[in-house]
Amino acid sequence: MMRGGDTRPKEFSWPADLTAPLAAVPAASRYWVALSGGLDSVLLLHVASTLPQLRQGGLTALHVNHQLQPNAATCETFCRDLCADLGVPLRVERVTVTRDRGGLEEAARQARYQAFARGLEAGNVLLMAHHADDQAETVFFRLLRGSGVLGLGGIPAARSLAQGRVFRPWLGLTRERLREVARAAGMTWVEDPSNIDERHDRNFLRHTILPLLKTRWPYLERRLASTAQACREADALAQSLALIHYQQTDDGEGNLMLAGLARLAPVERKNLLGWWIRSHDYPVPGLADWDQVIDELLCAADDGAPELRGAGFAVRRFRGALYLVADPLPVPAGEERLVPGAGLAWGGWRLRLEPAVENPPAAPDIRVSVRSGGERIRTSPDGVARPLKKWLQEQQVPPWEREILPLFLKGKELVGAGHLWTSPAFSGAAPESGWRIVQERDCD
Repeated sequence: MMRGGDTRPKEFSWPADLTAPLAAVPAASRYWVALSGGLDSVLLLHVASTLPQLRQGGLTALHVNHQLQPNAATCETFCRDLCADLGVPLRVERVTVTRDRGGLEEAARQARYQAFARGLEAGNVLLMAHHADDQAETVFFRLLRGSGVLGLGGIPAARSLAQGRVFRPWLGLTRERLREVARAAGMTWVEDPSNIDERHDRNFLRHTILPLLKTRWPYLERRLASTAQACREADALAQSLALIHYQQTDDGEGNLMLAGLARLAPVERKNLLGWWIRSHDYPVPGLADWDQVIDELLCAADDGAPELRGAGFAVRRFRGALYLVADPLPVPAGEERLVPGAGLAWGGWRLRLEPAVENPPAAPDIRVSVRSGGERIRTSPDGVARPLKKWLQEQQVPPWEREILPLFLKGKELVGAGHLWTSPAFSGAAPESGWRIVQERDCD
């Protein structure tokens, strides 16, 4: 429901508890305000627009239209009118939200932050109007989901996003304080109808659970904020310890040596593994029994293949170390011909057959495939053809890489095995065939 009809409040002196945190935000090449149209973000834009240092820093509003609510168009129009009245440029991002396993709320959040990330350039700051009640809801929600100290740290006051930074200057203020100021200023805003639907977990907490708890503990927001701060500090210490343990177990190539892991206590192994996964920008899987999974990785037989699977990656064991392996890009099924002048996408690589001399002979018929079993390789003209499987083991190629390694065949003769070896007939400065097999990392 729209509150009032005029987006401009009466002349008002904004209180210091709202202006001081905004004035303390670091200098930026541009300031963005995440503007939903609701009370909190509208108030933030009003206050920010009165601060000269933010105005001079190219203050711009950013509205994300999720196109989910019946009043989405009305809300966008309100934001346009508000920004026109305040003389603040507005950028509107319309997104399409696809429900995933995390639910519609989480999918909308992901779409929103992706839109924010697209707008942020190097040196930019995005201001968001999260407050103490949002922090309390987040900590309580994550507690119910069984989050560890990282999750219970709640909403950070500042963090990186894309090329810029996000700042939340009002985390120390309650929702009631913001509403009190907005009403005193005669402000208008748009109410999101989804905010009262208690089928959503956060709304249930906001409207039913937390108000009840506040009748017994009036300063609940402060208590939960203290808990969040303690958890952030505990997580910082855990990360520092993980870095020390990583330096003790790293094999020099970013993998974790099993012998070093075995010397750590179980809780230290769990902490290191979680830190290691996060350091590669992957979410840490929510496992019921981390200790059991880690024991399987540590204690498996040499020919065993235990793994810890996550979103977009897997942790695998090979030759005395744990490897963090990104999910491979697909490779073609069956054989593919390497056509001159046309690239062939292959598991993150692009393969080509190109002439190596000015007037090359007719292009050879080079086929590409993965292993099917029984292949043999001859790496020198006078050498003996050996089983490819054994040769790959000697080259210490991990099993997951062997599965997608492109094999180059001329007739039945193996003339190349991925980036590991290519016959002199198709490699070097002057290939014997007049043609060269080229492999390049696909950057797309």
